Amino acid sequence: MKVERHEVGPRMSQIVIHGDTVYLAGIVAQNNAGKSVTEQTKEILATIDSYLAKAGTDKSKLLTANIWLANMDTFAEMNAVWDAWVTPGNTPARATVQARLAAPQFTVEIMVTAAK
Repeated sequence: MKVERHEVGPRMSQIVIHGDTVYLAGIVAQNNAGKSVTEQTKEILATIDSYLAKAGTDKSKLLTANIWLANMDTFAEMNAVWDAWVTPGNTPARATVQARLAAPQFTVEIMVTAAK
């Protein structure tokens, strides 16, 4: 099967498509870095929507989601945004963990896989 890559950089591709599966790299909030978990999560989810559309799919076809939080005390804040965004009845398998992210201004990172 063909492997298709979009937004290819020297270290990673933002979108990789293999067959009918779409893999997104971990996404952080570039425009809202340093702002609240709510603002960062909203930006990340909008970016995910955009990348999925570029790959020919959408959030109703999410298979998995990995979420990293800099502080697990913000779990409920992130979930409030996530719950309003995710498609009811089509929720993915998901894991959320606390981790030190690439830079202190990032408090949320999300990576998803979706079907086409």
